[in-house]
Amino acid sequence: MKKSLTYANSGVDIDKADKLITSIKAIAQKTRVPGVMGEIGGFGGLFSLNVANMGQPVLVSATDGVGTKLKIAFMMDKHDTVGIDLVAMCINDIAVQGAKPLFFLDYLATGNIKSQVIENIIKGVGNGCQKARCALIGGETAEMPGFYKDNEYDMAGFAVGIVDNSKIVDGSEIRVGHQIIGIASSGLHSNGYSLVRKICFDLLKLTVDQHVPELGRTIGEELLEPTKIYAETVQHLMRGLPIQGLAHITGGGILDNLLRIIPQACGLAIKHKSWEAPPIFNFLQDAGKVEDREMMRVFNNGIGLAAVVPQNSVPDVVDRLNAMNEKAYVIGEIIERGNADEQRVKLIY
Repeated sequence: MKKSLTYANSGVDIDKADKLITSIKAIAQKTRVPGVMGEIGGFGGLFSLNVANMGQPVLVSATDGVGTKLKIAFMMDKHDTVGIDLVAMCINDIAVQGAKPLFFLDYLATGNIKSQVIENIIKGVGNGCQKARCALIGGETAEMPGFYKDNEYDMAGFAVGIVDNSKIVDGSEIRVGHQIIGIASSGLHSNGYSLVRKICFDLLKLTVDQHVPELGRTIGEELLEPTKIYAETVQHLMRGLPIQGLAHITGGGILDNLLRIIPQACGLAIKHKSWEAPPIFNFLQDAGKVEDREMMRVFNNGIGLAAVVPQNSVPDVVDRLNAMNEKAYVIGEIIERGNADEQRVKLIY
């Protein structure tokens, strides 16, 4: 008699996945906020909007991943921080529209579930949710043998926040003469890693455990520095200050992301190197001989969040940011665009 095949024979271990849910429930429990209903393990996460206390509440959502930064986690076999990156990339996108984060969901797919690795990833997600003050209310871990390389995985995140309609930050009030305040990043965050890997591992032939004197640590440690979460910073800024526009500086860098929020009749004047950038950016630029404008379009260059404010409000905004231990710099201003086909961004040296 032929042996009966099981799902486990094909590479999918349902029992292991079920046991993992118990660990994930404990992590999620630490992220609970008012509004959460039920626990992880149902078919969908429940969240009550009765806690909103707003006249015209608007839900704001975003989804993102970590990109090829995951390759660094694979190379280092270190998986407890990329979950923070996942939360940050989604939460920062809703925060810049004025939204207070409510809840987060994650999707994780791998060839073979390794419980300790998955648990470390979700611990990072839980850590990120605590930093953002939002709840982890659900997710999916998919075991897909033959689809991913051994010891590799991919992940995506989904964030939902809420803002009163009258307080949405949409850039519509941005005017010529308004100032651009840059808020420091923690490093590369989660963008530009295809170019980073080409420079560090193909061109320089570095290994992840190689110490780089300019950075004061190994290149692997530098490249895995988690993305900063700005949700609380934004909420504090919006209390009584005229924040006309906010941009999360991700793929496309300072230039492209600021252009997304300013009116079509306006342009940008960015004061190049008017802020203190972490040393990783000079290291990459010098090693890869990357031109200034390319650096500004690929990386955040030390600015993870940018706020557009009236000129007379600059001191108050900078003071409040400093009070929150945020490094803030006036990095440029809004200018007239000029001719329709004229370049909208000027770099001032």
